[in-house]
Amino acid sequence: MFDFSTKLSSSTLSNPILTASGCAGSGKELSQFFPLTELGAIVTKSIMLKPRSGRATPRMAETPSGMLNSIGLQGPGIDLFLENDIAWLQEAGVKIIVSIAGETVDDYAALARRVRSLPNVVGLEVNISCPNVENRGMVFSCQPDTARAAIENVRRNVGNDLPIIAKLSPDVTDISLIAREVVSAGADGLALINTVLGMVIDVNTMRPKLAQKTGGLSGPAIRPIAVRAIYQVHAALPKIPIIGMGGVASGKDALELVLAGASAISVGTATFGNPTAVIKVKEELKSLLVERGFEKFSDAVGFAHRAESN
Repeated sequence: MFDFSTKLSSSTLSNPILTASGCAGSGKELSQFFPLTELGAIVTKSIMLKPRSGRATPRMAETPSGMLNSIGLQGPGIDLFLENDIAWLQEAGVKIIVSIAGETVDDYAALARRVRSLPNVVGLEVNISCPNVENRGMVFSCQPDTARAAIENVRRNVGNDLPIIAKLSPDVTDISLIAREVVSAGADGLALINTVLGMVIDVNTMRPKLAQKTGGLSGPAIRPIAVRAIYQVHAALPKIPIIGMGGVASGKDALELVLAGASAISVGTATFGNPTAVIKVKEELKSLLVERGFEKFSDAVGFAHRAESN
C-alpha cells in the first residue's frame, strides 16, 4: 500500500497537498466542493495584527500564463481571525498551518504568541516575502539580516511549540543564502516560492493595469523559477523540509517540484479556475508516483538530485 504521508519537522501530514496562502481564504469557500480533511493541511491567508484594507483597485490582472495580484495583505486582523476563521477550521477537524505577516519584527513575535498553542495548528508559516505591500522594506526575506531577525523573534516567542516555516522570495540573488540564514535563525522548514514581482501595461490606455503599478506574478509562468529555487535550496539544505509552490495545476507539475526537493506542495492560483484543483493534483501525483515504482512519497523527495549523481 502506497504511503502518501509526509513530515514537516515534528508534524506528520496524511498527504503532501496543501492550499497556498492567500488563494483560498481560510478554507470555507473550498469546503463546499470537497471535505477539507482530504488535504494534508490548510494554509491560511497571511494574517496581520490589525485589520488591513489592502491596496487600491484595480489590483488584479491576467497575464497569458498566470496573473498579477496586488491585494496587499488585506485581512481582518488577528482577533477576528482567531474568533472566526480558526474556530471554524478547528470545528471542521482539519490540520492548520497559520500564515503570519508583519510590518516589524515585533509584529511577528506578537502574532506568534497568539497562535503558538492553538489546537489543530501544526505549523506556523512566517511570510517574510510578500511583494504586494507599499513599503518594500517589509519584504524581510530580501536581506539576510532582516530575514534572520524576523525568524529569531518568532523562535523566541514560539519556543518548541510549533514548527516554523519561513516563506521566501525568489526576488534575490542567492536564495540558498537566505535559506541558510533563516534555518540558522530557527526555521524548521521553508516555503518556496512566493510570487515574483511583475508589472503589466495596458497598451490601449498606455498606463499600468494595476493601481499600484507592480504586483506578484503567480501561475504557470513561475513554475520553472520555483523548480530552480527548490532544487538549489534542497541541494544546500537537504535535511530541511520544503513546501513547494508556484504554478502547480496538475500532478505532473507537483511531481516536478517534489523531484527537485519539495516535501509538500501548495496549490494556489489554479484554485481560481478550478476549486477542486487541489484534489486533482493530489490524485494525479499519487498515480504518477505509483506508476514510477515508488512505495512511499518520501522516497521521491529530491529524487532528481540522486538520479543526477548516478
